[in-house]
Amino acid sequence: MKFLRNPEVSRTVLVYVLVSAAAVGTAFSWEWKFGWFTLTFALILLLVYLAGAFLRYRQIARLSADIDRILHGNDPQISLQQYAEGELCILQNEIYKMTVRLREQKQRLQDDKTYLADSIADISHQIRTPLTSINLLVQLLREPNLTEERKLQLTRELLEMLTRIDWLITALLKISKLDAGTVQFQKQVLPLEELLQKAVEPLLVPVELHGQTLEIRAEGNFTGDVAWTCEAVGNIVKNCMEHTPELGSITVNAVENPLYTEIKIADTGSGIRQEDLPHIFERFYKGKDSDDKSFGIGLALARMIVTGQNGTIKAENGAERGALFTLRFYKGVV
Repeated sequence: MKFLRNPEVSRTVLVYVLVSAAAVGTAFSWEWKFGWFTLTFALILLLVYLAGAFLRYRQIARLSADIDRILHGNDPQISLQQYAEGELCILQNEIYKMTVRLREQKQRLQDDKTYLADSIADISHQIRTPLTSINLLVQLLREPNLTEERKLQLTRELLEMLTRIDWLITALLKISKLDAGTVQFQKQVLPLEELLQKAVEPLLVPVELHGQTLEIRAEGNFTGDVAWTCEAVGNIVKNCMEHTPELGSITVNAVENPLYTEIKIADTGSGIRQEDLPHIFERFYKGKDSDDKSFGIGLALARMIVTGQNGTIKAENGAERGALFTLRFYKGVV
């Protein structure tokens, strides 16, 4: 019998036989009837033990086979509920937890592979578009009869395309760091007015060129990572600038209270389409009103930065017109 190969079972049987032999020998020395009774009783107890050990060994062997099928994916829907009774109950509970965890990890790995494949396809598409334009511009620059004015125009367009690719790669690297969890957000205290001025400083010239006005009103302090938060706020302001017509305005209001720091960014543009609202923070998503120069990752990056600092971000249409973005950085766990 295979279960007798188990060292624990074989040792127990050996000890039991030795003790029983001593007991039977002692009983026979007293009286032969008592000796036969002791021998019969010892054999019955031995058979009961062997039967219980055999059933337990068979159940353990079945459990081992089920675990092997689970680990190798041959039967992922197998149930371990049959082991819920008896002394294997604790072992069953732990194995069931392990099985659930393994299935979750397997599904997570599969989702990560799918997400990675989709991301690579999206990145390839996003980079291919400006590269195609660059290739056309280079071919035009090779024309021998171009005027100096035309060459300057093509050169400016080429520089713009290269700048867009550089910005895209930089943004993708930042997103990959946030995805990998390698970013350690710092805790710094800075007046909200100074934070917002830092965030919009790179956009002051483009805003002026668009004939727009940018107004900042802030009270209180901000506690968090200044550099990354400036990146998030700047991306949102840039999005508002791109969707606000000439002579329009962008307003940034920020306040601090005992629970959170709130930043509201509003514009006087056309607002956000209702069908775009649920997807506006998705990576590479571009609304119907977006121009061809948009990559659709600025708002996604902003969301990752805000949520990574125990914050929330919401996009909606303003009470009168335009889009309204609300950022909240909570001072405690929500």
